[in-house]
Amino acid sequence: MKFIIAIEPATPGTAFGVAVPDLPGCFSAGDSLDEAIDKAREAIDLWCETVIEDGGDLPIPKTLAEHQINPDFAGWIWAVVEVPVERYFGPAEKLNITLPRLLLAKIDDYARAHGSTRSGFLADAARAAMRADTR
Repeated sequence: MKFIIAIEPATPGTAFGVAVPDLPGCFSAGDSLDEAIDKAREAIDLWCETVIEDGGDLPIPKTLAEHQINPDFAGWIWAVVEVPVERYFGPAEKLNITLPRLLLAKIDDYARAHGSTRSGFLADAARAAMRADTR
């Protein structure tokens, strides 16, 4: 999965700080930008593993634009990292569903335009719908 990270620039006396705005309490740091990003991947992996094993769900991610207007991250550097947390969801299962051809084409176009796959998009949409229903 892809995660947006916010990187607080280092100063002569501090390391690069990293926060994962979509995962409350998920943060890390590193002496170099590369190390900070690597440590962020580790923090994301551990955060997701813990939440999922405890029976929780991953929060619905916000867009980069939504995060960028947050004054807590003013002046920070933004990046997107890929972390393979899907392994914590259990094994994948194939299924056969029927959708109208035009809807399927729109789903594929939308998913592709947002860096996702058909399956990834449908899984995200299902999680979002179920979370919205519980509010």
